[in-house]
Amino acid sequence: MPHKANIFVAIQRLLPKHWLSRQIGRIAQSHCVPLKNLLIKLAIRFFRIDLADAARTELTDYRNFNDFFTRELKSSLRPVDDNLNSIVSPVDGAITQSGIAQGDLLLQAKGMTYSLTQLLGGHDLSQKYLDGSYITIYLSPSDYHRVHAPCDGKLLRSKYIPGELFSVNDSTNRNVQDLLSRNERLVCEFETSKMGRFCIVFVGAMLVAGIETVWGGEEPTGSGFVRDLNYKRRDLTYSKGDEIGRFKFGSTVILFFQKDACSWIKDLEFSDKIIFGQPIGISRASHET
Repeated sequence: MPHKANIFVAIQRLLPKHWLSRQIGRIAQSHCVPLKNLLIKLAIRFFRIDLADAARTELTDYRNFNDFFTRELKSSLRPVDDNLNSIVSPVDGAITQSGIAQGDLLLQAKGMTYSLTQLLGGHDLSQKYLDGSYITIYLSPSDYHRVHAPCDGKLLRSKYIPGELFSVNDSTNRNVQDLLSRNERLVCEFETSKMGRFCIVFVGAMLVAGIETVWGGEEPTGSGFVRDLNYKRRDLTYSKGDEIGRFKFGSTVILFFQKDACSWIKDLEFSDKIIFGQPIGISRASHET
């Protein structure tokens, strides 16, 4: 198995990942009905997607493959936990890591760490999150691909950081050093009334055809330039469970809270399948009242 994983990683190093992702993105945006229907049917079969869960259940309901891939689910399937002090999962996915940062260091996989400063693109952001709580959630291609607010918060800043486009599955996670801080990513910082600030990081990956946010639309990824936008003067406030963005293929979300702001639910284990709206943490402020 390790030998196969090394071959998979080596192939990725050789591939023109940005070019390939752009070409896939163009195909996924095509409105050609036969092509669109074929791609959707193949995805349903290969990834075992159940359209009965979707708000739109017919192939004709979707304009193109991306419209299908970022499909909305029936609202009754994802009730958002109503505990005022809870933090909910922002996505459907599987937990790959969670815990407390050791200063600037985060755990990527067994025996491998990476830098919070590198992930967030500089000390100006990372210094606020040293020794903070983090959780990493992987979205497979079969998962629901919209991203939601884990708690109430006001958007302060978004920062696009260019980088690689390695796959973010378990194989590359265990074999590519600094994977999550090497791939291109979008860092979004929010302010809460109870827990200080938190960041949610959208990590790009190979074949991800784009990252969208509800406040800015599709992020112009692949530019090679850092794009740091300040939203403090705008009233971009989101309630727990509100949609804030989406991926156009499988990828990873990393959630950070400041030191002593929250604690993760102890029953959650690595590789546990979790769903959007499910409680994953609790505000420490609730323990003090």
